[in-house]
Amino acid sequence: MLIAEVSDKYDLSQDTLRYYERIGLIPRVNRNKSGLRDYTEEDCKWVEFIKCMRGAGLPVETLIEYVKLFQLGDATVAARKELLIGQRDQLLTRMEEMKRVLERLDDKIARYEQTIGAKEKALMAHDS
Repeated sequence: MLIAEVSDKYDLSQDTLRYYERIGLIPRVNRNKSGLRDYTEEDCKWVEFIKCMRGAGLPVETLIEYVKLFQLGDATVAARKELLIGQRDQLLTRMEEMKRVLERLDDKIARYEQTIGAKEKALMAHDS
């Protein structure tokens, strides 16, 4: 699959895909006879994984480390697992923080709705 197709499929710019490859965020993509990147199904799985992890807020540096460990083979399975567990724990903490912020926003919005509702009632009573 050419880079334009991968770009469309995963809603990532071609520049982003090239950048991800250049910094080691995704393994090096093979080239076809014309010298164009030719993404395999395995390459696309990496793109999808990285997009998912970045969307969840995992740092680029951590993901680069994960890819390097993966490329070293089965001897790094435990290290990769620990890296992902650490990231999961951080994500859970951020989700709890976001839940508290969401509750606070909901409370603030509810107060504004009460204030606006009370003012509208007062105006309607005044106009009657």
